[in-house]
Amino acid sequence: MTRAFHFAFIVKDLASTRRFYRDVLGCREGRSTETWVDFDFFGNQISAHTSGAVMKTENTGHVDGIAVPMPHFGTILEWDEFAALAERIRASKHPFVIDPRIRYAGQPGEQATMFLLDPSGNALEFKSFRNPEHVFTA
Repeated sequence: MTRAFHFAFIVKDLASTRRFYRDVLGCREGRSTETWVDFDFFGNQISAHTSGAVMKTENTGHVDGIAVPMPHFGTILEWDEFAALAERIRASKHPFVIDPRIRYAGQPGEQATMFLLDPSGNALEFKSFRNPEHVFTA
């Protein structure tokens, strides 16, 4: 049985956070107060809080010669679900930091990946593996 994760992070405001996670990504909203809101983030629980400074994101990670935003979080989606989310994001006109692309084509770890920032500057990566049994294959 897989287990859902919980991740709490800081955002600048709840209004833009709700628009992004609910309206752009399609996440169902859960509990909330005046200072935080929970979302069902593709089967995981994330909590956006307004109680501090947003963590700085910089493109300092290096994967396949591409500088990726660090830190970042995200989820692994089914192949068709990844494609549908990429189209949903494109339709919303929300910009990508790294456009959807395929890495390691033809190899056991072949994957689709894309990066974007939420309105507060938190970096997200979405992935999908052509062969999910190879998520941890070296």
